[in-house]
Amino acid sequence: MTHPVSRIAWSGLAYGCIGLGTAGLVVPLLPTTPFLLVAAWAAPKGSPRLARWLHAHPRLGPTLHAWREQRAVPRRAKRLALVLLLMSWLVLWVGGAAPAVLALTGLLFCGVAGFLLTRPDAAGDGALTVASGKVIE
Repeated sequence: MTHPVSRIAWSGLAYGCIGLGTAGLVVPLLPTTPFLLVAAWAAPKGSPRLARWLHAHPRLGPTLHAWREQRAVPRRAKRLALVLLLMSWLVLWVGGAAPAVLALTGLLFCGVAGFLLTRPDAAGDGALTVASGKVIE
């Protein structure tokens, strides 16, 4: 049995990420998918009931299933993430960030972008689309 304080912390992280992910549905520039993935990771550690709800949810469940089974990310989420990475870097640049900060964040963002672009696309019908555009059933 997990310590009660630990369960509360994991549950708090999961619920907080669900809240931020939900806000991301309506707030521009606030992503949904990363928060959803963190919530799905934290929920079983703090609340198995919440984890079951997330995976059974008609809107959230398919994205989580695609990630869990095939490490696939929806194409729309990839595009949004790439746009947000670029916009974030541009805000730093326009804001006059130090060259070292620009270089380090640029490297970090390129790494994140590379990771995202190498993940297969989660197709809407349960099929999987790889980076080459080929659909795998």
